[in-house]
Amino acid sequence: MGSNERLRAAIAEAGLTSELLGEDLKVDPKTIDRWIGLGRIPHRRSRQATALRLGKDEHYLWPDALSQSRVEAASTAEVVAVHPNRGSVPAGTWESLLHSATDCIDVLAFAATFLHDTIADFDEIVAARSRAGTRVRLLFGDPESEAVELRGREEGLGEGLSARCRLTWLYMKPLLDLPGVEARAHGATLYSSVFRFDDQLFANHHAFGAPANHSPVMHLHRIAGGRMFDHQMKAFERVWDDAQPISGASFA
Repeated sequence: MGSNERLRAAIAEAGLTSELLGEDLKVDPKTIDRWIGLGRIPHRRSRQATALRLGKDEHYLWPDALSQSRVEAASTAEVVAVHPNRGSVPAGTWESLLHSATDCIDVLAFAATFLHDTIADFDEIVAARSRAGTRVRLLFGDPESEAVELRGREEGLGEGLSARCRLTWLYMKPLLDLPGVEARAHGATLYSSVFRFDDQLFANHHAFGAPANHSPVMHLHRIAGGRMFDHQMKAFERVWDDAQPISGASFA
């Protein structure tokens, strides 16, 4: 069993030492040193208290602490609902999650024009959330990309998907230069669209040859130890990192 470098780094990032953390947790600093240097895994209560004090996820600090059965149970518990298609998600649910998001709103799709079609005041809600301090990241398809062109052909839309991507960017233009709003255009192959509102997320799967609105949607609520929510967000981050920043000036 090797050293726990994640724990070491988290303690340093928090501006703490083993002695200071031990005082907070009422734990012998030598015990904390063993957690770090020898990779010892503390009892669950100590793990939870440490993770809370350091502002980190317990599973991140001790990935081996959860048994496979617990991981499977937590992942299953993350599933709030499975909808047979996107249209079966109540419109009020989208609007409610938008209104209630306080930490972050993340959207990954090719076009997702339904957001404006379904939520009449979508722009106003997002603008209000950004003014309130909610981080907003908008990630839509580059109309000129090969991925959009290919997806359009696979769905039998021809140039239709590219046109919808352009329409989405026009819809989003009033939001692009607001404080707290970031936008990027991607050319990635998507296997699911992702719509995140704090700790809740919709994953809209992409079945080959079928439009996204005809494909199943999984509603997830993030739970410590679960893998499904984080799995979807890792995909979001990978696409985000490779995407091209967009601003209102891009449409001047």
